[in-house]
Amino acid sequence: MRKQIAAANWKMNLTYQQGEKLLDEILHEKIELTHEQQVVFAVPFPYLIMAKSAVANEQYYFIAAQNCHHKKSGAYTGEIAAEMLHSMGIPFCVIGHSERREYFNESNQQLAAKLNLLLEQDIQPIFCCGEPLSVREAGEQNQYVEVQLKESLFHLDASQLKKVVIAYEPIWAIGTGKTASSDQAQEMHAHIRQVLSKQYGADVANEISILYGGSVKAANAEEIFSQPDVDGGLVGGASLVAAEFTAIIKALKK
Repeated sequence: MRKQIAAANWKMNLTYQQGEKLLDEILHEKIELTHEQQVVFAVPFPYLIMAKSAVANEQYYFIAAQNCHHKKSGAYTGEIAAEMLHSMGIPFCVIGHSERREYFNESNQQLAAKLNLLLEQDIQPIFCCGEPLSVREAGEQNQYVEVQLKESLFHLDASQLKKVVIAYEPIWAIGTGKTASSDQAQEMHAHIRQVLSKQYGADVANEISILYGGSVKAANAEEIFSQPDVDGGLVGGASLVAAEFTAIIKALKK
């Protein structure tokens, strides 16, 4: 079975103390995870060491950075290099989130460079892709996402690709309260797997965890995660509430 992952994206939220409290409340639940399940907390950069320490003795819990720079090092004041994350023992990094693409004009080519740097540092990328509302309404979402995948991922060989987690996020369903139906999520996840299969073969494509990101909450997680090609979620707002996120973790496939 592919890894089933509940990934929390805190974005630019919570004070240090609030973050400590949230982690403590979630870990206090002592949820029993299997070796096929993972929980990942993508926390703001100043909280990485604190969060890593909090999960240090917890099996199947991990920490992610929310971004990294597309250059190895240099005069980029305020930016974070993949090598820095590696030196801190951070195992995951989210890249290509729609907010980064929209607000910071990140391109597919820049994301390809980030992927290379993360993989060089043995950091597992969580690569985000997805379409805006205008593309969905035009019925062009499959082609749109396919271009994102091809331009950012297809330079990788199969062994590298297998280290990448993909997160599909319909941009029109992020923070809007709208959610893609479970059928819509499954349709796109199956399409992504088909695109990967065409390039790398079915065996490789079937090993890739594909997460759904877009207003996942306790009330809809089980239905969305039950779809055959949905391997968990990248969760925004609901990950900031302990009761919500613990329910989402419990909704992962076993």
